[in-house]
Amino acid sequence: MKSFYENKKILITGHTGFKGSWLTQILLNFGADVVGVSLPPDTAPNLFGELKIEGRMKNYFLDIADFDGLRKIFAEEKPEIVFHLAAQPIVRMSYDDPLRTISSNAMGTAHVLQAIKDVGGIKSAVIITTDKVYENRESQHPYQESDALGGYDPYSASKAAADIIANSYIRSFFNPKDFGMKHHTLIAIARAGNVIGGGDWAPYRLIPDVVRSIYEKNEPVEIRSPGAIRPWEHVLEPLSGYLILAKGLYEGRHDLSTAWNFGPEDESFLTVQQLVDAAIRILGKGSVDIRPDDSKHEANILKLDIGKAKKLLGWHPKFDFKQNLQYTFDWYKNYYEKREDVVEFTNKQIETFFK
Repeated sequence: MKSFYENKKILITGHTGFKGSWLTQILLNFGADVVGVSLPPDTAPNLFGELKIEGRMKNYFLDIADFDGLRKIFAEEKPEIVFHLAAQPIVRMSYDDPLRTISSNAMGTAHVLQAIKDVGGIKSAVIITTDKVYENRESQHPYQESDALGGYDPYSASKAAADIIANSYIRSFFNPKDFGMKHHTLIAIARAGNVIGGGDWAPYRLIPDVVRSIYEKNEPVEIRSPGAIRPWEHVLEPLSGYLILAKGLYEGRHDLSTAWNFGPEDESFLTVQQLVDAAIRILGKGSVDIRPDDSKHEANILKLDIGKAKKLLGWHPKFDFKQNLQYTFDWYKNYYEKREDVVEFTNKQIETFFK
């Protein structure tokens, strides 16, 4: 992986976010020439700042709603590979500002795809959406890539729309059957489960809520939906899938130009309360305060079928649920208690994972 990405020109949208910062750090470690397009970080602290990323790559602090500005960056930088992660990623915030959510997630994705089309020269692009794009029937059924898309809340609907838009561009302008004749770009869609890991301080997310309650507020962890089931996975799991996928597309595997689920094995489909209880055991401190809140609908059961990625990509989760949590809370314990250099500690986790 390192030898492939070394010296490749890569553009990441959303590189200042939680997942984007981890992906940027990985690619910088691999020796890639990384360009980032994103809004500035919106939390303090934030992983982008803790990893001191800004001084180690080319940054454009731009809203992807600005198509002319985005297209200009693509034209100037001429990336070979694109990872599109920029989004308004919080379900509950989408109720408060649905128009911003739709603009960022649906139209922002269209802007990225149109920039790829207009500028040309991009060999590989991965459009990241979410597991919440599926029409959720609140059942134990693990969703496959061929299942119907939907979206109850504005966030889920906006990401389903982004997914549909991406598929439309693939079919209309980057059709795999025309690869090598009418175009030289392959694009795929990646749908990940509930991603956890060190360095996330976003609002309305479970792990940051646990960390803030225990380390910053010294109060019980409030949980809204203790019985909700999610596909929990460490952030390095889906990112490794994105990297494998982008590499395969770059190398001309047109059969990969489709949608892919990246989630955990079945044993990691656990409830919110099971996760919080396990987190408290690992940290050796904290308590739980259950405060049900159904004022804003969120899915109760959500599972992903990852058989396709395991069979056709050779990707599979490396961690079980215990390792997912151990890796996550080891990072926060180091940040709040041990104070080892954040960059060094993060790099140790990346190196260990990829070995």
